[in-house]
Amino acid sequence: MPLNSVNTNTGAMVALQSLNRTSDELAATQKRISTGYRVSDARDDGAAYAVAERIRGDMAATTSANQQLGGVKGLLDVTQAALDKVSTTLQTLKTLVVKLADGTLTDDQRTQYQATAKELTNNIQAFIKDASYNGLNILDDANATAIKVVSNDSGTLYSFNSFSALAQVYSAVSGANSWSAGAAKAALTSGGAVGKAITNTLTQLNNFGSYSNYIDSQISYNKAILDAQESGLGALVDADMAKESARLQALQIRQQLGTQALGIANGAPQSLLSLFKG
Repeated sequence: MPLNSVNTNTGAMVALQSLNRTSDELAATQKRISTGYRVSDARDDGAAYAVAERIRGDMAATTSANQQLGGVKGLLDVTQAALDKVSTTLQTLKTLVVKLADGTLTDDQRTQYQATAKELTNNIQAFIKDASYNGLNILDDANATAIKVVSNDSGTLYSFNSFSALAQVYSAVSGANSWSAGAAKAALTSGGAVGKAITNTLTQLNNFGSYSNYIDSQISYNKAILDAQESGLGALVDADMAKESARLQALQIRQQLGTQALGIANGAPQSLLSLFKG
């Protein structure tokens, strides 16, 4: 076919095809740069996009689980703070009960000590009743029910028990303001009211501490999983921005040259036509 055919401008056709390919590649590169993704939708790479969407779903579920665990962590922190105050108050009450066990106290002295004991037990009751977080109090629970929280993206449940502190701690010492010397002495024994209250409190402090440690560990583990998932997702769909930037510049130059080539090719028939007119 003649290069300068009047009917068919082969040079222009080749230049236009090349320019169109360059424009398509340039559009794809600009999309990667603007989104930051090598695979931003199924049209870029259907298989990779499907995998990426599944990973994103897993990450969203893990993040949601960590949010729930964070709420339980807050609940356990409040519970432990309350039990710490109960424990400290019980130790103070114990020193007071030692005085109440003294048979040489005058009536006035005993009345004063009993009034102080009443204040201390009221404080213990208040600490227990005020240990609420987001409307939930796991110390003021007569049934000691199981608390269940989602711990991972699979919906696995972590369970721990609440504690009836009013029944097992406060009730044991609530009558301290009326204890006689003999009753006070009995309360100080290992099996007595004060001894039981202290033992129960310390046991639950240990239990809730263990629960809190598990929650902290699970949150940390979930974060590690999220970091690994995010890294894998990035390797799968993220664009190499340095490479794409360099490619963008090259394609822009190719586009300019292609436009010039098309202009030259389109000018050739006009030059041929001018020969006939001349």
